[in-house]
Amino acid sequence: MNNIKVLDCTLRDGGYCNQWRFGNKNAKKILRSLVEADIDIIECGFITKKVEYDSDITKYPSVKDAERMLPLEQNTKMFVCMINYGEFPLEDIPECDDVTIDGIRVAFHKKDMLGALEFCKGIKEKGYKLFMQPMVSLNYSDQEFLNLIQLTNEISPYAFYIVDSFGAMKRKDLIHLFYMADNNLSESIQIGFHSHNNMQLAYSNAQVLVEMPTRRNLVIDSCIFGMGRGAGNLNTEIFIGYLNDTIGSCYFVEPLLVVIDEILNIFYKENYWGYSLSNYLSAFYNIHPNYAGYLDDKKTLTFEKINEIFDMIDDNKKFYFDKEYIETLYLQYMSREMAENKGIVEFREKVKGKKVLLIAPGASAEKEKDKLQAFATQEDVVTISVNFEYPHIDTDYIFVSNLRRFQMLDKSKKEKCIVTSNLSAEGMFLEVEYKDLLNDFEMVRDNAGLMVIKFLIGCEVDEIYLAGFDGYSHDYQKNYGDAKMAFVIRNEALDAMNKGVSLALKEFSKNVKISYLTERRHN
Repeated sequence: MNNIKVLDCTLRDGGYCNQWRFGNKNAKKILRSLVEADIDIIECGFITKKVEYDSDITKYPSVKDAERMLPLEQNTKMFVCMINYGEFPLEDIPECDDVTIDGIRVAFHKKDMLGALEFCKGIKEKGYKLFMQPMVSLNYSDQEFLNLIQLTNEISPYAFYIVDSFGAMKRKDLIHLFYMADNNLSESIQIGFHSHNNMQLAYSNAQVLVEMPTRRNLVIDSCIFGMGRGAGNLNTEIFIGYLNDTIGSCYFVEPLLVVIDEILNIFYKENYWGYSLSNYLSAFYNIHPNYAGYLDDKKTLTFEKINEIFDMIDDNKKFYFDKEYIETLYLQYMSREMAENKGIVEFREKVKGKKVLLIAPGASAEKEKDKLQAFATQEDVVTISVNFEYPHIDTDYIFVSNLRRFQMLDKSKKEKCIVTSNLSAEGMFLEVEYKDLLNDFEMVRDNAGLMVIKFLIGCEVDEIYLAGFDGYSHDYQKNYGDAKMAFVIRNEALDAMNKGVSLALKEFSKNVKISYLTERRHN
């Protein structure tokens, strides 16, 4: 018997990829396509007091605002929204009637369980189909999970969920949780499953549930194109095709493929989602994926080093992203070894009264190499490349703060390297204290180019010329002279980095004359 329902949450979970700014026309087209595909339950977005109404985003400050998104012809489909417990007061939720959304999904963490259950009870009493979503189900011990099930039976929701918030759930974990739920929940309560794809297990885990010997109705969440934070979610178009082939469902895939082609591909190019090593690590350690994304965005650490920082995270901090906490751990890790300043006197003498040419690896340094070569031949110029060996000039020094870039350098060049203390390297010309070279601008606190400028200011250099300090383009292939140095990063992060560099350079210009020899994108 076909006892599987598909709940598509593209407009809610997918919104983490584009700040929920789908655009009103796009959002309505996605909803119509899901109806045409015959998806059973369709989630329209979040209801939260943290936003003002904007017709282009799928976060709504009231239930009535969410209803504006519903298609005129609903074809008996169920439409739901999610509320993160604590983001919306129960008294502001109207009674359910024929024109309101059909159901409300309540997401909550273990620490908020008792308050959330009272909130859930109120939602049920107002007439909505209630979906209970205990986040990070692996965070519950068996006894805690059974206690939660017992309390859930007293409320009798439409569905109780197993939630794989960090994509860390293995087959054995899912089966274990499912059997506890199936054998202890009241028969009328459906079991839901929400997964993430950090370990590429969302699809296989969904298949496990389809094959489970149960008479209970199941609800399985998915998103078109797998759109979702980090590694993304189970793909709706793939899963309904599997259900059609396996249990004789009659979903229609084509409307969803049109949505992918005409809408979601654009969002994917702007801010990709999908499997990555950082997302794998967050699942491996069962920690909030934003920690992995935050450290990966730094682009200063190898994944072995990210691993070491994950080892430092306290258990009670793993499940909730704390930006200040992870930044403190990062800086602590990077500053853990004291720098040796044995070469500082020699370096100060070398740059005294000279012009310093800093060469970063931006594309302009390759494009305008002739200009740089001519400038470097002047007698009063000291040349320093930043995080790479510049192929067109044998620079006097190489400043390195990034372990990835350091590992790419020819070992024969180490005697002229100025390295920051986080690298723990031997035989370098000079080691400088990492934490002393940080700036106050978010996203670029330890940008290598800014660090070396701050270092030079401390050495009382009078004049600095910049080359290859281009700024970051959304087209990552245009950012570096050497394509091997290119990396893909979220457009939002790139914009923040450009802004941070500009602000920092304006601040540094108060202490040293800074000029550009090559073109740049940031002002």
